[in-house]
Amino acid sequence: MHNGRSKWWPLVAITLGNFMLLVDVTIVNTALPRIADGLGASFTSLQWVMDIYALALAALLMAAGSAADLYGRRRLYVAGLGVFALASLACGLAPDEGVLIAARAVQGAGAAAMFATNTPLLMAAYQGRDRGVAFGIWGGTSGAAAAVGPVLGGVLTQYVDWRAIFLVNLPLTAVAVWITLRSVQESHGDRTARIDWPGAGAFTLCAGALTYGLMRGGEEGWTESGTLSSLAVAVVALLAFVVVERRARKPLLDLGLLRRPTFAVLMAAALLLQAAAFPYLTYVGLWVQNILGLSPVMAGVAVLPMAVASMAVGMLGGRFLHRLAPQLPIGIGLLLIGAGPLLHVLLLNDDSNWPVLVPGLLVSGLGIGMSMPVLVSAALGAAPPQRAGMASGAVNTFRQLGYALGIAVLGTVFAQGLRSAGAHAAPGTAYVHGLARVSLVAGVVAVAAGLLVLAVVRNRAADRAAPVAAGAAGTGAAAGDGTAARTPVGADHG
Repeated sequence: MHNGRSKWWPLVAITLGNFMLLVDVTIVNTALPRIADGLGASFTSLQWVMDIYALALAALLMAAGSAADLYGRRRLYVAGLGVFALASLACGLAPDEGVLIAARAVQGAGAAAMFATNTPLLMAAYQGRDRGVAFGIWGGTSGAAAAVGPVLGGVLTQYVDWRAIFLVNLPLTAVAVWITLRSVQESHGDRTARIDWPGAGAFTLCAGALTYGLMRGGEEGWTESGTLSSLAVAVVALLAFVVVERRARKPLLDLGLLRRPTFAVLMAAALLLQAAAFPYLTYVGLWVQNILGLSPVMAGVAVLPMAVASMAVGMLGGRFLHRLAPQLPIGIGLLLIGAGPLLHVLLLNDDSNWPVLVPGLLVSGLGIGMSMPVLVSAALGAAPPQRAGMASGAVNTFRQLGYALGIAVLGTVFAQGLRSAGAHAAPGTAYVHGLARVSLVAGVVAVAAGLLVLAVVRNRAADRAAPVAAGAAGTGAAAGDGTAARTPVGADHG
């Protein structure tokens, strides 16, 4: 279909969109103090600016995959880019925190359409050796996105304005749309598919109500009526989701998969890994800027060791990690992800400066580089081949959901840490207190998840995942995610 150089244009178009949507998860981190000043935003509003994007992405990802099969993947990708661009413009022009939060939600919806179509579009565009190359580059840029996000956010915030972190998406989306329309061919999946709107609605309501309840509980108390009612809504929505999925002819998530202990634990691992590995960096960012007085750029650089370590493991050890039984890199990786924040707890004190974080960030980064890439192929291996697309959608959904819930829970822990330091404590003391608490919770969660994986996940998955990981399987999204799983796709977002 292509000749010579032109054959790589579809990869450029898809990688550019993927890079943008992943950068936008973390680009906000280093800009938060300036956003707070600019809009007079409260701590809770800042949490929502971070969270609503990941929530919308998680809630709509599986439905977007069905829509892409039905209406055409290229069409949905371009529509996603358009929605993402308009929402980015609204974020950049937001007059107050409410508009910014609403625009971030719409941005997440556009990102879901982009994310869901990435892998199938690459699968359709490339075969054989080219496919391996394409997924290697796509995965590598996914890994780089996490590293670049906070630094890019810092540079734009410091030298232009915090609004630039959103407005920079406009020219990039325009380029991605132009290349996509010129070089990417339309492709469809199962044209008889139906979009499971009731399932998507129940899942969205459950995730949103749970996140809101967790944030509100931290502020207003756990027995307060608003907290209790939102947590109750989450439970009812979850029950509704289970009922809907069991009856649906083409469900978003085949609940039978969760009866497989290995698959269920891998989904839990995806959620807990993402909750423990990335959200606490938000509070590190607030500490280094508000208390230590670092510039936004330096705040981005301060958390760089994690991304560097993660990418190094992905590049140097990727092939080797895939030869191991999957429970080893995932389980040991999670233990390292937990050891990182636990090192912060030991090393942090009132007089600490930012280099005290480097050992913990390096250890966590090693764990992320080990566990993340293997997680996707292990999940695919734990599901039957005809469910590969669903399994890859589910693992990405649980990852984004983990990030959103992590921000909510750790934000609550951080705020309570600040309060418990006492009214007369210096701000620095209070922040260190809050940060130590957040690190302790993140560390314990990751260690518990690692032990669970080592105890339950069994190697049968590895035998079945092998052809998928090699990109040999032609089952929709499967090979894509499997091949990409060899690369440092893991460093990506929160």
